[in-house]
Amino acid sequence: MEPSLPLPPYSLKTSKPKSRVLIIFFSMVLFTALLGLLQLKFLKPKVRDFYSFEVKDAKGRSVSLEKYRGKASLVVNVASHCQHTDENYIMLQDLHREFGPSHFTVLAFPCNQFGEAEPGTSQAISYFAKTNYGVTFPIFSKIKILGSEASPAFKFLIQPKKSLDGISGSTSLAQKVKL
Repeated sequence: MEPSLPLPPYSLKTSKPKSRVLIIFFSMVLFTALLGLLQLKFLKPKVRDFYSFEVKDAKGRSVSLEKYRGKASLVVNVASHCQHTDENYIMLQDLHREFGPSHFTVLAFPCNQFGEAEPGTSQAISYFAKTNYGVTFPIFSKIKILGSEASPAFKFLIQPKKSLDGISGSTSLAQKVKL
């Protein structure tokens, strides 16, 4: 048997540059991931129009307003204990019945912010309107339409809109809903 030759010592110098490259590579990956997360945080989806929102129906289920796109929509807030409740529900139902087949709909949002004229629950309000006035148009969940707690869809409707030339101005609700 021949004596084995001793192996030359392994130099650690070659592994140092490789570890630096790995550290730099992982640092770049981490930095890129952090930038991506920051972008997601600051990039909010753009709201194109009223129909881009989701709202709750009277039973609390999410409803996309997209399903009403292509129709003329009359967006109203309603109240069951107002002095004009009878005439308002009757007129809204007449409008919905007469023009509904012609791509028109009334979208009703109960609100209790005006003289506390809508104190009931969303389901009770819907039942009241359907039972007493034969309402067939959608009645959504009770919302707030003014202040910091206002529904995002209503905030969109009442916010001033910039005109094409960049000068701030108001736009009618009919234009915002894109009749």
